[in-house]
Amino acid sequence: MSFERAIRYQWESQTIPLGMDEAGSGPGVVLLPALSSISTRTEMHSLLHRLASDFRVTTVDWPGFGTLARPRADWSPEALSTFLNWFMSEISSEAHMIVAAGHAATYALHYAACRSEAIDRLVLIAPTWRGPLPTMIGGYRPWFARIRAAINLPLIGQLLYRANVSRFVVTRMAREHVYSKPDWLSGDRLSAKLAVTCSPGAQHASVRFVSGYLDRVESRDSFLSLAARTDKPTLVVYGDETPARSRDEIESLVGLPNVRLERLPKGKLSIHEEFPDEVASVIRPFLSEGAGLSCR
Repeated sequence: MSFERAIRYQWESQTIPLGMDEAGSGPGVVLLPALSSISTRTEMHSLLHRLASDFRVTTVDWPGFGTLARPRADWSPEALSTFLNWFMSEISSEAHMIVAAGHAATYALHYAACRSEAIDRLVLIAPTWRGPLPTMIGGYRPWFARIRAAINLPLIGQLLYRANVSRFVVTRMAREHVYSKPDWLSGDRLSAKLAVTCSPGAQHASVRFVSGYLDRVESRDSFLSLAARTDKPTLVVYGDETPARSRDEIESLVGLPNVRLERLPKGKLSIHEEFPDEVASVIRPFLSEGAGLSCR
């Protein structure tokens, strides 16, 4: 059984309500959902329930994301890293292991590199470091800033945003990059994901993620350097069906000290959501070893 509660995060002059879930008992593990237009902490629920028999597991929405109303803010890597520092020290101070998906993985690496004493082990699930738009066109462009500014406009901004998170776009993105089974995101699952995009203020963080403004690093070299600075045991889990560009970035981590890659036969970018049993079977022994627990 999991327990849901709301926490309040103070950012600059704004108080931001965020959803959080907890379950289990034992060594603490924080599950960080991906950053995307359709991501919330609910994508981590299947892992949370599978790990709760051995660990005290917590998952939380990122500021600017989630299902609650979100304030208009210029979300940035510094803002999200400041939040993670606060959450790990004030809310989950007894957790010394992090499981992070997608774009959240780079934030977990950054946290571990800067606060080595606070982390024992990291699990990175299909880690990414570059937003969808710069990945698609092969780099960053000055006009990305104009897109972010346009999304903030009262009328045209909403039209542009809604066009980019329409049922057609979300379904196509999911089939091509996120889920292995073409019909996995349908019915109630699709309705829930589309509802996330309709939360008040959802466009502000969404456009920043898509345009690369929330990228914690700006190049593969920086990504590898950050991973190399993290001197804690790190497990990278990804699927054999991961899109080619993302897979290249993940596999660039091969050979780094303290980093081990585990490729599963199925799965794309949201492998933890679609194949939680397979992912849990790999990360449970890794986390148990770090916590000094006997493997089951």
